[in-house]
Amino acid sequence: MLPLPDRAAGLLTAVDCPPRLAAHLRAVHDVAHRLVDRLERDHPSVALDREAVLFGAATHDIGKVLHPGELTGLGSAHEEAGRGLLLDHGVAPRLARFAATHAAWTDPGVVLEDLLVSLADKVWKGRRVADLEDLVVARLAAATGRAAWEEFAALDDLVTALGEDADARLRFQASFPVRPRET
Repeated sequence: MLPLPDRAAGLLTAVDCPPRLAAHLRAVHDVAHRLVDRLERDHPSVALDREAVLFGAATHDIGKVLHPGELTGLGSAHEEAGRGLLLDHGVAPRLARFAATHAAWTDPGVVLEDLLVSLADKVWKGRRVADLEDLVVARLAAATGRAAWEEFAALDDLVTALGEDADARLRFQASFPVRPRET
């Protein structure tokens, strides 16, 4: 599993990120890295902000430090809280947005980078979300001029391959405590 970008790792330390959340962010970042690598290799003409996707994947759930109930349960309060937390720590709005957009992929203004962070946040655990994948396919087809079915086939192959490592990533995440040990 790849290490997080230095700036993201520093932010997680600064906000006292729980170990399990840091492991989750690392797993999602790892999948995002593999997604971006493949897209850049197969679609060199597609404009893609690699660093934004990787930073977004590494910090998308940071708001859960402010909403610890969402570490183990459902909830969306962490999304806007995460964006605010990142902005408060001097992160540019173009990077802080991923904390809010990772679960809102149909909102106006969502771009390919947002969709890739969202996709990585699903695929890391082997989850497939057809509506999300369709949006990625449509964006890629529009950017490349290739037929949607070609983009679908390529993305399906990639997501399937990434899903094969999901159990290992889930074990990795589960090996960390949800909250730091009390001292």
